[in-house]
Amino acid sequence: MKDLIPINWVKLLIPALFYTCVCSSSVEQKIYVELNQTVPCVRLLNATHQIGCQSSMSGDTGVLHVLETESDLDWILSLGPHPPYMVIMETSFFNRSVMMRMKNSSRVAGVAVIVSKTGLADNFSPHTTCPNQNTGVYSENYGPDLANCNVTVWNPFGNGLSYEDFAFPVFALKDENQTQVIRKCYEDHNQRVNGSAPQYPLCAMQLFSHMHAVTDTVTCMRRTDLQNRFSINPEVLCDPLSDFNVWTSTRLLNNSAKGHAANESVVIAATRLDGRSFFWEQAPAAEGTVSGIVTLLAAIQALYPVTQEAPPTRNIFFSFFQGEAFDYIGSSKMVYDMKRNDFVIDLDNVHSMLEIGQVGLHSGRSLWMHSDPISRRDKSVDTEVSEMMARMRSASVGLNLTVDDLTVSQPLPPSSFQRFLRERQIPGLVLADHNTSFINRYYESMYDDAENLNVMYPPGLSPDEQLVYETDAAKSLAEVATLVARSLYVQAGGNESNLNNITADPKIVAQLLYGFVIQKNNSWFRSLLPPEVTKKGVNSLLSSGPPQFYIGLGPRVHGPAHSVTRFVQYILANLTGSVTNLTESQCQNPSELSTENKDLFSYFWVSGPASVNSTSEPFCVRASVRLSKAVSPAFELLEYGSRNYSTWTESRWKSIRARIFLVASKELEMLTLGVGVAVLLLSLLVTYFISSKAELLFSSARETPTTTY
Repeated sequence: MKDLIPINWVKLLIPALFYTCVCSSSVEQKIYVELNQTVPCVRLLNATHQIGCQSSMSGDTGVLHVLETESDLDWILSLGPHPPYMVIMETSFFNRSVMMRMKNSSRVAGVAVIVSKTGLADNFSPHTTCPNQNTGVYSENYGPDLANCNVTVWNPFGNGLSYEDFAFPVFALKDENQTQVIRKCYEDHNQRVNGSAPQYPLCAMQLFSHMHAVTDTVTCMRRTDLQNRFSINPEVLCDPLSDFNVWTSTRLLNNSAKGHAANESVVIAATRLDGRSFFWEQAPAAEGTVSGIVTLLAAIQALYPVTQEAPPTRNIFFSFFQGEAFDYIGSSKMVYDMKRNDFVIDLDNVHSMLEIGQVGLHSGRSLWMHSDPISRRDKSVDTEVSEMMARMRSASVGLNLTVDDLTVSQPLPPSSFQRFLRERQIPGLVLADHNTSFINRYYESMYDDAENLNVMYPPGLSPDEQLVYETDAAKSLAEVATLVARSLYVQAGGNESNLNNITADPKIVAQLLYGFVIQKNNSWFRSLLPPEVTKKGVNSLLSSGPPQFYIGLGPRVHGPAHSVTRFVQYILANLTGSVTNLTESQCQNPSELSTENKDLFSYFWVSGPASVNSTSEPFCVRASVRLSKAVSPAFELLEYGSRNYSTWTESRWKSIRARIFLVASKELEMLTLGVGVAVLLLSLLVTYFISSKAELLFSSARETPTTTY
């Protein structure tokens, strides 16, 4: 009988523990309200600094206070009796002055910014006033008078907020419904009444965004390397920012042949693929990046058929560089590979270069041709640049655009072309809608969106109608694309008599703009992508809304190329490729067919346009569209402290989340703790008493022995 007692206790204990676990999960859900659609500011590092934000390892907690007036700011920083505070702020207060005051205060636990256009300032750029100033061409050895934006401050609205290091978490709140929940919690529990402090319980917020990397890229990579060598379970602390460049050419290039391409003279047409903002992966980059991408894609669509029917004497090489917002990652890598004879062409093959910068045409219809005054001191370079300008002016005839050049003394704006000039004095131009400082008032911010690019639609249009609607922005960029296409054709040696056959399609521009700044999950984009992507429904590649242009960590962490890179890759294949009758298996393994050449072409199995019954017939596209790595040479050379190449890395983390709850007063918390300890001691005493008297309490009366006669 005594042996059964422990077994019975175990049987009772198991369901009790299970019930406790279930109840604890239920209790947590009742205590906390988890906040979805929050976006953190994360930590980035380079050779010398760490920037961004982070929380403590267990998350940072503070009493909620909504910042609406200057008196609220004084309450948070000095007068409020319940620090530390978790500050909820509208867009109007998200500026350098307020953020730096909070950074220098010990009374702030974190910041949550409500993403909206309410109270948005006339300008907001968290980037620096001189983007990429340390990795461009101008330095003490090359145009020292032009270095560090001494002549032209390119981004006068830049406040440098993205390059500060905050010791507390900063999140963006994107869900309007949850923002209302937070406001309701604040108004019910935390709002001051007649200036008096609120009473407990108070509404509090907890933010988790602990970053693993610290100090700088050199320290982070060294610690990661040590873990890889000596730890059984190594932990990566940070990763280089990386992805892929996308390129194609009007004349086929053998991808397996590296180094100098015999008998090839190449005109490079380029633009950037990426942008950034203060918050992680919140980079709409409409004016800063999309205007250039759309212009170059539309120019390729207009130019490609003519170059096949009446080829110019030179090859036109189109390149979309990734990672340019972070010290020219993509262009640095391509130039580096050209120098090492590890690319399909080398620098000797490059005849000239035209780069498309910000061309949103915010003010008027004027475009400006920027050139490098230092290389133009060479007579041959100056002659070629002058001829490029004359060809572009000539190509603008008949278009509703004016094209002007600048004084020779002004340097180039931040551009990929500068990385080529660091190695070779190549004739080239950067085409932009500004003659001096950027016109873009929201450069590298989350507000550089469709509205900033003037992409707007009449009310009542369905998504499919918006997709093909030719906005004013679409018509303007179509003209810019026509100018670029005609200029490139003539620059490559094409016959001017063919220029009238080169005109960008406003409908293509409209579709590109809709996909890149409004909704990437649209019928046209879906038709261009592989069936395995479109059949998954809403996933990271085709989730709702526009794509984000932050470069991220690319294939090292996330596998396939960045979503923007893949979109551009497949759009290029659609615009320049040809439909084949290959099966899916043949399309994915073309090297098995003697009739196909994988060295000259890439093969894309795409979904195809949907029919009336919403089904589509996939097919194979053959195109000369390629990807090349966009990772800084510093990480190949293991020069993590390099001053010549980008050294940007992104810290790793385990948890990014936010939640609100009610917090009791310190006195009540101590009372609860005291009662809990007392109950624990009492339970131990009762347990000891029961255990010591177990023989008496749990033993059965002895049975009277039976006597038999």
